[in-house]
Amino acid sequence: MGVSLEGSKVILVPYMKQHVLNYHQWMQDPFLLQTTGSDPLTLEEEYQMQLSWTQDPLKCTFIILDKGLISGKFNHGDPHVEAMVGDVNMYMNDLEDAQLGEIEIMIAEPKSRGKGLGKESVLMMLAFAIENHKINTFRAKIGDSNEASLNMFRKLGFKEVSHSEIFKEVTLELPVTAEKSKELLQLVGDMVKYS
Repeated sequence: MGVSLEGSKVILVPYMKQHVLNYHQWMQDPFLLQTTGSDPLTLEEEYQMQLSWTQDPLKCTFIILDKGLISGKFNHGDPHVEAMVGDVNMYMNDLEDAQLGEIEIMIAEPKSRGKGLGKESVLMMLAFAIENHKINTFRAKIGDSNEASLNMFRKLGFKEVSHSEIFKEVTLELPVTAEKSKELLQLVGDMVKYS
């Protein structure tokens, strides 16, 4: 079992097979497919994808739980499917820069958008990646029509480095200086890590 991270609004838990059915249902939504640049998968393919995420050292994914939706007490290792609202991912597969991490965020549940859950989840993932994977540059590739996501990343200090008209995608980056690292760690505050 991997680690779970608890913030003030969310808990990030490892992507478990118990999450796959809900995740698969999310990914039938044309809006989510468009905003995430994803292709629809069969349920079996989704189970295979979940397994690959748990086994690939160059990928890190967490399911986002809304703390307000957790039934009872949080127990590390339990999937808490009832509180699933999205996911946050990190890819560390740039062959030219092993310390570059590409981050993705999805708040899939419409009722959970606009509450700061995505921002807190991204901040927690950034802090986790700095501490555990020694990431020194973060990259986010976002559809150019996804204003909410673009605005959130820009507010976090990410700067546009390119725009692809062909893919209709904006690439943003955030270099991690010592000062930025300290700032990010302060922003996440009293994040609790369970292992």
